[in-house]
Amino acid sequence: MGERVRGRARTWRPASVVVLLTALTGCSGFLVPAGEGEREPTPTAQAATPPPPPPSATPRPIADAPPQDPDPSPTPTPTPTPTATEACPASGAVVTMGEVQALLMSRAVVLTLTNCGSAPYRVDGYPSVQALGEDGERLPVKVNPAGSKFGRDQGPEALTLKPGATVKSMLAWVSTQEGGELVMADALELAAAPDAGARVYPLEGHDVRYMDELNITAWRSELPE
Repeated sequence: MGERVRGRARTWRPASVVVLLTALTGCSGFLVPAGEGEREPTPTAQAATPPPPPPSATPRPIADAPPQDPDPSPTPTPTPTPTATEACPASGAVVTMGEVQALLMSRAVVLTLTNCGSAPYRVDGYPSVQALGEDGERLPVKVNPAGSKFGRDQGPEALTLKPGATVKSMLAWVSTQEGGELVMADALELAAAPDAGARVYPLEGHDVRYMDELNITAWRSELPE
């Protein structure tokens, strides 16, 4: 891809320590054998302390004390609700995007369509691909039903997918001589078909944000060669 950016999209330019002292008179006893040199303790007058009053025979109840549940049950943890990107679309088909592949200065990703529903799903055509800007606006990036250096387009084939079955497509970034400036996209909106539920895949952190045109192959059981 050349270093050119077109349209309304953005362009690509390159203790303290405390010591306790004990009075020697109080510690001298441990230096004398037991029973020797001991003095009779002098009684010290102590102030008479009145005994505490006897406790009441009947304890006073606490006003308005809440009743105790003898066998409390644990509060159930709510089950997390799946987000829109995790749920299966109403169409019963979901499209996921693989890792970016590089070949001879070109870039591509594998798209996988999975029948995530409970009924058979019919496939006959191409994925729906739309480049989006940072605010979600649609960008003027042309998507061609065609092959690339990553494989040729074998054309549509009518297939019926059982639940859990998959088909694949190759989405490639291509550059044309008459393309002009490149467009920088922030995300791709992908769907099994134009009328199927779409998912948005951010492109931040990838050099595939810069686009001239995109080539897409038809849904097939095997990737094109």
